[in-house]
Amino acid sequence: MTAKNDRAITLLSLGHACVDVYQGAVAALVPYFVAERAYTYAAASGVVLAASLLSSLVQPLFGALTDRWAMPWLLPLSVLAGGAGVAVGGIAGSYPLTLAAIAVSGIGVAAYHPEAARAARAAAGGSHTAMGWFSLGGNAGFALAPPLVAAVVGVGGLGASPLLGVPALAGAVLCVAAVRPGRGRTGAAGRAARGAGAGEDDWASFLRLTGAVVCRSVVFVGLSTFVSLYVRERTGGGQAAGTAALFVLYLGGAVGTVAGGRLAERYGRVAVVRRSYALTVVAVAGVVLVPGWAVYVFVALTSAGLYVPFSLHITLGQDFLPRRTGTASGVTLGLAVSAGGLAAPALGVLADAASLRTALLPLIALPAVGRLLLRGLREPAPVRSERAA
Repeated sequence: MTAKNDRAITLLSLGHACVDVYQGAVAALVPYFVAERAYTYAAASGVVLAASLLSSLVQPLFGALTDRWAMPWLLPLSVLAGGAGVAVGGIAGSYPLTLAAIAVSGIGVAAYHPEAARAARAAAGGSHTAMGWFSLGGNAGFALAPPLVAAVVGVGGLGASPLLGVPALAGAVLCVAAVRPGRGRTGAAGRAARGAGAGEDDWASFLRLTGAVVCRSVVFVGLSTFVSLYVRERTGGGQAAGTAALFVLYLGGAVGTVAGGRLAERYGRVAVVRRSYALTVVAVAGVVLVPGWAVYVFVALTSAGLYVPFSLHITLGQDFLPRRTGTASGVTLGLAVSAGGLAAPALGVLADAASLRTALLPLIALPAVGRLLLRGLREPAPVRSERAA
């Protein structure tokens, strides 16, 4: 990779961190909605659904658009939308307004990922490690969300939520620097460059990968939504104990995504992804069933199992659909962080009817289902343009 490409990956990674703060912030706000507004578990998980539902629906659409046209201008606008939605959602005067504001944030996040992933893959030149660094930015944003929300909302209450918009301003500046004129190709030339040398799309393998990503997503979003409340209940700790558990869950992304890229270059992407799903089965079982403070160890193991395959999902999807890399990015990167929110209300209803532990029990089986979907999946060849690079 050249110094210019290194700079592009760095800027895109930092911008990724700024936009994904707002995905992590939605889950981090759940305990405050429960405490200050007396939301039930189902109502609180509905906020997570608001961020996820439209995001899941529109993200493939944005991916299809980036397959036709390069839209670098979309990156700073999407970061600003993500921040504005969360900032307003915390001070909205009613539940419907809160849902609407959080939905706007979800759309902003959805608009960012396909174009950013396409640009990052081009700058990475086929390096799994470089894509790991790009994904690391987003996971770092997730990890920073709980302490950021605790520092702002924990001290000033939900009324201080507008301060959560500050990272969006920084992210917009970084994105403008990453996609300034001359850094990328647009229009027909860009479409030709993206299609040049591409192989045939393997939809069967891509759909199996997508099914596994959905399983991973439900586990991740379910734990993101309820692990803070669950650990407080299991350990008898206070707000700090719950925030620490959520931070540990997100912090694994700092190691997992980069480690995933390096492991893939040595053992192959598909093999690493399969083993990660197997680890996640055991780790989630420990989170749900092991009592006391040992829960933090299993939260850390779960984080590793969920994050090691994160960037590998993206590149595998792009290589399975070499003629539709924007669509592949929109589905794999989007579903990885949003589709699980569709299941969050069901988990919330189960928690209200029974207990948090009962609601989390189904999450043990989902990584096993994902592992079965990956069985027999073959390593795709990288697109020709990458090998040439």
